[in-house]
Amino acid sequence: MLNKCPLKKVQFSKPQGEFFCTLRKSVQNYFDENQLETSGNWKLYLKAFIIITTYIAIYCSIIVLPIPGYLALILSASLGFVQALVGFNIMHDACHEAFSKNKAVNYFFGLSMNALGSDAFMWRQKHNLVHHTYTNIDGIDDDISKTPFLRMSETQPRYKAHRFQHIYLPLLYGISTIYWVLVKDFEDYILGSRFNVEVGKMKPLDHVMFWTTRIIYFGLYLVLPSFVWGIGWTILGFTLMHMMLGLTMSFVFQLAHVVENVEFEHAEDESLMIENEWAVHQLATTSDFAVDNKVVSWLVGGLNFQVEHHLFPRISHIHYPEIQKIVAKTCKEFDVTYYSYDSTGKALASHFRHMKRLGQK
Repeated sequence: MLNKCPLKKVQFSKPQGEFFCTLRKSVQNYFDENQLETSGNWKLYLKAFIIITTYIAIYCSIIVLPIPGYLALILSASLGFVQALVGFNIMHDACHEAFSKNKAVNYFFGLSMNALGSDAFMWRQKHNLVHHTYTNIDGIDDDISKTPFLRMSETQPRYKAHRFQHIYLPLLYGISTIYWVLVKDFEDYILGSRFNVEVGKMKPLDHVMFWTTRIIYFGLYLVLPSFVWGIGWTILGFTLMHMMLGLTMSFVFQLAHVVENVEFEHAEDESLMIENEWAVHQLATTSDFAVDNKVVSWLVGGLNFQVEHHLFPRISHIHYPEIQKIVAKTCKEFDVTYYSYDSTGKALASHFRHMKRLGQK
């Protein structure tokens, strides 16, 4: 099971220095002076209500309303996009204990990950524990895990097919969540072999939730629709839903860590010493984008502020616009590199250039 994983002895050579101590103090002062909680507020809860209501309305329209097949397919793709919004805005904050001050509330809304076909417990292990600690360390960070189809860093082997990866990567991103739901989670659950660090044991409730919610998911998205639309239309709609979900989620997350200039490390040995302290490593391996675009920030749940999120993962994304100003100022004061793209388009272009270069050199 998940607790049977080898431990990679990766360490950061430097203790947390004056830079991060100053930054944490400045951020804490911001919350104290403005008498704010670090968790979500009414703005987040209103957004969550809008997204969840939209999600339910689209699903019910597909199942209940007498609509033509082509419209059902359009709604299926739209449902995939809204599912991504659920992941960005609700699940992500909740699984980081940032949605609410109440742990039970965070646990409940964290289960929205299960509603997307995955599992909240397993996601916390891979994302919170592994990705946030060992960001962009090849061989550990599951977000840049080795695959024969995509080369994301220079530390990974290059194959002939990679010459075209900047062309076919949208297709792979599109099917990524189908693979995640149908294969990857089950592999992780049974073998635990994808992890390179020790993770927590699954409690009996975690096992129950894994199987119960998975059965409900397949019932809602494959079994029930097949009675309404037939098997063929259902499979097509399910595929379109996941194509939209996979594309949206993949591009948003890749724009933070798989772009030009950011650094990658390689955990080729059992023991690896990272030169920078943890906070500086996060800044070296992460990039913001479109921080002044309120529409983008609203849609992606503040994941365009990935630098701030990696430094302060337990602060709700609703606060990131103000935190970003403090981070940028402190980085300038201490001469620490801070990466940020002015727009989503520029970040997207950088991602494609990065992938094209790695595929050809």
